[in-house]
Amino acid sequence: MKTKVVFVGAGPGDPELLTLRGKRELECADVVIYAGSLVPKEILKYARRDAIVIDSYGKTREDLFALYAKFAKAGKRVVRLHTGDLSFYSAILEQMAFLSSMDIDFELVPGVTAFSAASASLKRELTSPGVSQTLIITKPFGKTGKPAEESIAELSKHGATMVIFLGVHIIDEVVSELLVGYSPDTPVAVVHKASWSEEQIIRGTLDDIAEKVKIDGIKSQSVIIVGAVLEKSGLSKLYGGSES
Repeated sequence: MKTKVVFVGAGPGDPELLTLRGKRELECADVVIYAGSLVPKEILKYARRDAIVIDSYGKTREDLFALYAKFAKAGKRVVRLHTGDLSFYSAILEQMAFLSSMDIDFELVPGVTAFSAASASLKRELTSPGVSQTLIITKPFGKTGKPAEESIAELSKHGATMVIFLGVHIIDEVVSELLVGYSPDTPVAVVHKASWSEEQIIRGTLDDIAEKVKIDGIKSQSVIIVGAVLEKSGLSKLYGGSES
């Protein structure tokens, strides 16, 4: 097959949630580079037995660039496994820019997101007629920063369902910002390692979720879901049999 780098969304954790396309790309790859701290090794069972498998944990961006250049020069097909989906918080922009600058062909294969897996585990739809038809996906301010109007505090004023990544380690700060727009009794769920065998679900409200999270010792790999949809639900008219 043609030399290229294929970025594959590996899904939230459960190997069975890897897409068929992602599985096929793994089966064809000469080289597989994966984030060992985030992507379960069970997913690597789909790789060829003779494939070169590299854990990217501890490697810098420049290390990855060097690997891409090396394997492209050798005519290898590389699969770069990223957790979840590639469309947000996947840190592939710089990698794509490098590949373009080196005239190395690349492709993106989407994956199942962690919040989709979390929603399934909670057995809840994240939008509900008459409750919330808007879903906000965000994260706290980090090293990369973001516009002030996109702070959790500002976004909370919409009252919509909110999904927060990369924030459970600073749960007190996150809750403080959420309380700017939501009431203390707003339902919250923290799903740790959604779809993994060690998945853990913590339910509460903005009034008590921080304490519950700290008691359980959850500090990473979690999705925080906030909103009335976790308790209330409305009826969709989409399949209601008549049009209004």
